[in-house]
Amino acid sequence: MNHASRLDAGHGSVMLNKVPEVTAYFWIIKIMATTVGETAADLLAIRFDMGLSITSAIMTVVFLATLVWQMKLDRYVPPVYWLTVVLISVVGTLVSDNLVDGLGISLVTTSIAFSICLAAVFAAWYARERTLSIHSIVTSRREAFYWGAILFTFAMGTSVGDLLAERLDLGYLQAAIVFGLAILAVAGLYFVIGVNAIFCFWVAYILTRPLGASIGDWLAKPGLAGGLGLGTVTTSILFLGVILLTVLYLTASKADRIPQPAAE
Repeated sequence: MNHASRLDAGHGSVMLNKVPEVTAYFWIIKIMATTVGETAADLLAIRFDMGLSITSAIMTVVFLATLVWQMKLDRYVPPVYWLTVVLISVVGTLVSDNLVDGLGISLVTTSIAFSICLAAVFAAWYARERTLSIHSIVTSRREAFYWGAILFTFAMGTSVGDLLAERLDLGYLQAAIVFGLAILAVAGLYFVIGVNAIFCFWVAYILTRPLGASIGDWLAKPGLAGGLGLGTVTTSILFLGVILLTVLYLTASKADRIPQPAAE
Protein backbone atom coordinates (compact mmCIF):
# COMPACT_ATOMS: atom_id res chain seq x y z
CA MET A 1 0.00 0.00 0.00
CA ASN A 2 1.54 3.33 -1.04
CA HIS A 3 1.71 6.47 1.12
CA ALA A 4 -1.38 8.10 -0.38
CA SER A 5 -3.39 4.92 0.06
CA ARG A 6 -2.41 4.66 3.73
CA LEU A 7 -3.55 8.21 4.31
CA ASP A 8 -6.81 7.55 2.51
CA ALA A 9 -7.51 4.46 4.58
CA GLY A 10 -6.51 5.88 7.95
CA HIS A 11 -7.23 9.59 7.82
CA GLY A 12 -9.96 10.29 5.28
CA SER A 13 -9.58 11.56 1.73
CA VAL A 14 -6.12 12.83 0.76
CA MET A 15 -5.81 16.42 -0.46
CA LEU A 16 -3.05 18.71 -1.57
CA ASN A 17 -1.64 20.65 1.36
CA LYS A 18 -4.29 23.09 2.58
CA VAL A 19 -2.04 25.77 4.10
CA PRO A 20 0.65 28.10 2.69
CA GLU A 21 4.39 27.78 2.96
CA VAL A 22 5.83 29.70 5.92
CA THR A 23 7.46 32.68 4.21
CA ALA A 24 7.79 36.37 5.04
CA TYR A 25 4.42 36.86 3.34
CA PHE A 26 2.85 34.37 5.75
CA TRP A 27 4.00 36.29 8.83
CA ILE A 28 3.11 39.69 7.36
CA ILE A 29 -0.46 38.66 6.57
CA LYS A 30 -0.81 36.76 9.85
CA ILE A 31 0.17 39.75 12.00
CA MET A 32 -2.06 42.09 9.98
CA ALA A 33 -4.95 39.62 10.23
CA THR A 34 -4.60 39.59 14.01
CA THR A 35 -4.62 43.39 14.03
CA VAL A 36 -7.80 43.40 11.93
CA GLY A 37 -9.32 40.84 14.30
CA GLU A 38 -8.87 43.27 17.18
CA THR A 39 -9.95 46.47 15.42
CA ALA A 40 -12.81 44.96 13.41
CA ALA A 41 -14.34 43.36 16.52
CA ASP A 42 -14.23 46.72 18.30
CA LEU A 43 -15.52 48.49 15.20
CA LEU A 44 -18.60 46.28 14.91
CA ALA A 45 -19.40 45.91 18.59
CA ILE A 46 -18.66 49.46 19.76
CA ARG A 47 -18.37 51.93 16.86
CA PHE A 48 -21.36 50.49 14.99
CA ASP A 49 -23.13 49.91 18.32
CA MET A 50 -24.05 46.31 17.50
CA GLY A 51 -23.04 45.04 20.92
CA LEU A 52 -21.01 41.96 21.74
CA SER A 53 -23.85 39.45 21.49
CA ILE A 54 -25.14 40.47 18.06
CA THR A 55 -21.63 40.99 16.67
CA SER A 56 -20.54 37.58 17.97
CA ALA A 57 -23.58 35.81 16.50
CA ILE A 58 -23.18 37.39 13.05
CA MET A 59 -19.43 36.91 12.83
CA THR A 60 -19.63 33.33 14.06
CA VAL A 61 -22.13 32.45 11.32
CA VAL A 62 -19.99 34.15 8.66
CA PHE A 63 -16.86 32.43 9.95
CA LEU A 64 -18.46 28.97 10.06
CA ALA A 65 -19.75 29.37 6.51
CA THR A 66 -16.27 30.37 5.32
CA LEU A 67 -14.66 27.53 7.27
CA VAL A 68 -16.98 25.03 5.57
CA TRP A 69 -15.96 26.52 2.22
CA GLN A 70 -12.29 26.20 3.16
CA MET A 71 -12.70 22.62 4.41
CA LYS A 72 -14.44 21.54 1.21
CA LEU A 73 -11.53 22.63 -0.96
CA ASP A 74 -8.95 20.00 -1.86
CA ARG A 75 -5.98 22.37 -2.01
CA TYR A 76 -4.66 25.69 -0.72
CA VAL A 77 -6.56 28.65 -2.22
CA PRO A 78 -5.07 31.92 -0.89
CA PRO A 79 -8.22 34.14 -0.85
CA VAL A 80 -10.32 31.51 0.95
CA TYR A 81 -7.59 30.50 3.39
CA TRP A 82 -6.73 34.05 4.43
CA LEU A 83 -10.39 35.10 4.62
CA THR A 84 -10.83 32.22 7.06
CA VAL A 85 -7.84 33.45 9.08
CA VAL A 86 -9.17 37.01 9.26
CA LEU A 87 -12.62 35.82 10.34
CA ILE A 88 -11.27 33.38 12.93
CA SER A 89 -9.21 36.27 14.28
CA VAL A 90 -12.36 38.34 14.74
CA VAL A 91 -14.25 35.43 16.32
CA GLY A 92 -11.35 34.56 18.62
CA THR A 93 -11.26 38.17 19.81
CA LEU A 94 -15.01 38.15 20.41
CA VAL A 95 -14.85 34.89 22.37
CA SER A 96 -12.37 36.45 24.77
CA ASP A 97 -14.26 39.76 24.95
CA ASN A 98 -17.54 38.01 25.70
CA LEU A 99 -16.04 36.12 28.61
CA VAL A 100 -14.21 39.14 30.02
CA ASP A 101 -16.54 42.05 29.26
CA GLY A 102 -19.81 40.15 29.04
CA LEU A 103 -19.49 37.64 31.88
CA GLY A 104 -16.92 39.45 34.00
CA ILE A 105 -14.34 36.65 33.98
CA SER A 106 -10.83 37.91 34.68
CA LEU A 107 -8.18 38.07 31.96
CA VAL A 108 -5.93 35.88 34.08
CA THR A 109 -8.59 33.17 34.16
CA THR A 110 -9.35 33.35 30.44
CA SER A 111 -5.63 33.36 29.55
CA ILE A 112 -5.08 30.20 31.60
CA ALA A 113 -8.26 28.54 30.34
CA PHE A 114 -7.47 29.17 26.67
CA SER A 115 -3.90 27.96 27.23
CA ILE A 116 -5.24 24.69 28.62
CA CYS A 117 -7.68 24.33 25.70
CA LEU A 118 -4.89 24.96 23.19
CA ALA A 119 -2.62 22.44 24.90
CA ALA A 120 -5.46 19.90 24.80
CA VAL A 121 -5.94 20.43 21.05
CA PHE A 122 -2.22 19.99 20.42
CA ALA A 123 -2.13 16.87 22.60
CA ALA A 124 -5.10 15.30 20.81
CA TRP A 125 -3.70 16.28 17.41
CA TYR A 126 -0.32 14.73 18.11
CA ALA A 127 -1.77 11.62 19.73
CA ARG A 128 -3.89 10.99 16.66
CA GLU A 129 -1.56 12.10 13.86
CA ARG A 130 1.93 11.90 15.43
CA THR A 131 2.82 15.30 13.96
CA LEU A 132 1.91 18.97 14.40
CA SER A 133 3.59 20.06 11.17
CA ILE A 134 1.56 22.39 8.97
CA HIS A 135 3.32 20.75 6.01
CA SER A 136 1.16 17.69 6.68
CA ILE A 137 -2.32 19.26 6.43
CA VAL A 138 -3.44 16.86 3.71
CA THR A 139 -6.53 15.28 5.33
CA SER A 140 -9.77 16.68 6.68
CA ARG A 141 -9.05 15.47 10.20
CA ARG A 142 -5.67 17.15 10.32
CA GLU A 143 -7.20 20.33 8.98
CA ALA A 144 -9.89 20.22 11.69
CA PHE A 145 -7.17 19.98 14.36
CA TYR A 146 -5.32 22.82 12.65
CA TRP A 147 -8.27 25.24 12.71
CA GLY A 148 -9.13 24.25 16.27
CA ALA A 149 -5.60 25.16 17.33
CA ILE A 150 -5.77 28.43 15.38
CA LEU A 151 -9.01 29.44 17.12
CA PHE A 152 -7.54 28.98 20.58
CA THR A 153 -4.30 30.79 19.65
CA PHE A 154 -6.41 33.82 18.74
CA ALA A 155 -8.62 33.64 21.83
CA MET A 156 -5.64 33.13 24.15
CA GLY A 157 -3.60 35.82 22.42
CA THR A 158 -6.41 38.34 22.86
CA SER A 159 -6.63 37.66 26.59
CA VAL A 160 -2.86 37.67 27.13
CA GLY A 161 -2.39 40.85 25.10
CA ASP A 162 -5.14 42.69 27.01
CA LEU A 163 -3.76 41.36 30.29
CA LEU A 164 -0.33 42.87 29.71
CA ALA A 165 -1.42 46.09 28.01
CA GLU A 166 -4.46 46.99 30.13
CA ARG A 167 -4.73 45.09 33.39
CA LEU A 168 -0.99 45.18 34.11
CA ASP A 169 -0.90 48.75 32.73
CA LEU A 170 2.06 48.06 30.44
CA GLY A 171 0.59 50.09 27.58
CA TYR A 172 -0.19 49.03 24.01
CA LEU A 173 3.08 50.09 22.38
CA GLN A 174 5.16 48.62 25.19
CA ALA A 175 3.20 45.36 25.02
CA ALA A 176 3.77 45.20 21.25
CA ILE A 177 7.50 45.67 21.81
CA VAL A 178 7.55 42.89 24.43
CA PHE A 179 5.79 40.43 22.14
CA GLY A 180 7.92 41.48 19.17
CA LEU A 181 11.09 40.82 21.14
CA ALA A 182 9.71 37.46 22.24
CA ILE A 183 9.17 36.48 18.59
CA LEU A 184 12.72 37.54 17.76
CA ALA A 185 13.95 35.38 20.62
CA VAL A 186 12.06 32.40 19.19
CA ALA A 187 13.58 33.09 15.78
CA GLY A 188 17.00 33.10 17.43
CA LEU A 189 16.30 29.74 19.06
CA TYR A 190 15.48 28.29 15.64
CA PHE A 191 18.09 29.90 13.40
CA VAL A 192 21.01 30.08 15.84
CA ILE A 193 20.55 27.17 18.23
CA GLY A 194 18.53 24.88 15.97
CA VAL A 195 15.53 24.29 18.25
CA ASN A 196 12.78 22.14 16.69
CA ALA A 197 11.14 23.96 13.77
CA ILE A 198 7.57 22.86 14.54
CA PHE A 199 7.86 23.94 18.19
CA CYS A 200 9.30 27.34 17.21
CA PHE A 201 6.63 27.85 14.55
CA TRP A 202 3.74 27.35 16.95
CA VAL A 203 5.28 29.48 19.70
CA ALA A 204 5.85 32.30 17.21
CA TYR A 205 2.35 31.82 15.80
CA ILE A 206 0.83 32.14 19.27
CA LEU A 207 2.86 35.28 20.01
CA THR A 208 1.78 37.03 16.81
CA ARG A 209 -1.77 37.24 18.15
CA PRO A 210 -1.06 39.48 21.16
CA LEU A 211 1.50 41.34 19.04
CA GLY A 212 -1.09 42.14 16.37
CA ALA A 213 -3.75 42.97 18.95
CA SER A 214 -1.42 45.37 20.76
CA ILE A 215 -0.44 47.05 17.49
CA GLY A 216 -4.11 47.39 16.55
CA ASP A 217 -5.06 48.93 19.88
CA TRP A 218 -2.05 51.26 19.80
CA LEU A 219 -2.99 52.53 16.34
CA ALA A 220 -6.74 52.77 16.92
CA LYS A 221 -7.12 53.90 20.53
CA PRO A 222 -7.25 57.65 21.29
CA GLY A 223 -4.26 59.43 22.74
CA LEU A 224 -5.79 59.54 26.23
CA ALA A 225 -5.85 55.73 26.20
CA GLY A 226 -2.25 55.44 25.04
CA GLY A 227 -2.90 55.11 21.30
CA LEU A 228 -2.29 57.11 18.13
CA GLY A 229 -5.97 57.84 17.59
CA LEU A 230 -6.32 56.53 14.03
CA GLY A 231 -9.61 54.88 14.93
CA THR A 232 -10.90 51.38 14.24
CA VAL A 233 -12.28 52.30 10.79
CA THR A 234 -9.03 53.69 9.41
CA THR A 235 -6.89 50.97 10.98
CA SER A 236 -9.14 48.16 9.76
CA ILE A 237 -9.34 49.52 6.20
CA LEU A 238 -5.58 50.13 6.05
CA PHE A 239 -4.64 46.63 7.17
CA LEU A 240 -7.35 44.91 5.13
CA GLY A 241 -6.08 46.74 2.05
CA VAL A 242 -2.53 45.50 2.58
CA ILE A 243 -3.80 41.97 3.23
CA LEU A 244 -5.88 42.05 0.03
CA LEU A 245 -2.99 43.26 -2.13
CA THR A 246 -0.63 40.66 -0.69
CA VAL A 247 -3.13 37.83 -1.15
CA LEU A 248 -3.76 38.90 -4.75
CA TYR A 249 -0.01 38.80 -5.37
CA LEU A 250 0.31 35.34 -3.83
CA THR A 251 -2.65 34.07 -5.84
CA ALA A 252 -1.02 35.21 -9.08
CA SER A 253 2.59 34.34 -8.27
CA LYS A 254 2.00 31.12 -6.27
CA ALA A 255 5.01 32.15 -4.20
CA ASP A 256 3.69 30.49 -1.04
CA ARG A 257 2.66 27.06 -2.38
CA ILE A 258 4.05 24.00 -0.61
CA PRO A 259 5.25 21.47 -3.24
CA GLN A 260 3.09 18.36 -2.98
CA PRO A 261 5.98 15.87 -2.66
CA ALA A 262 7.33 17.90 0.28
CA ALA A 263 3.88 18.00 1.85
CA GLU A 264 3.52 14.24 1.63
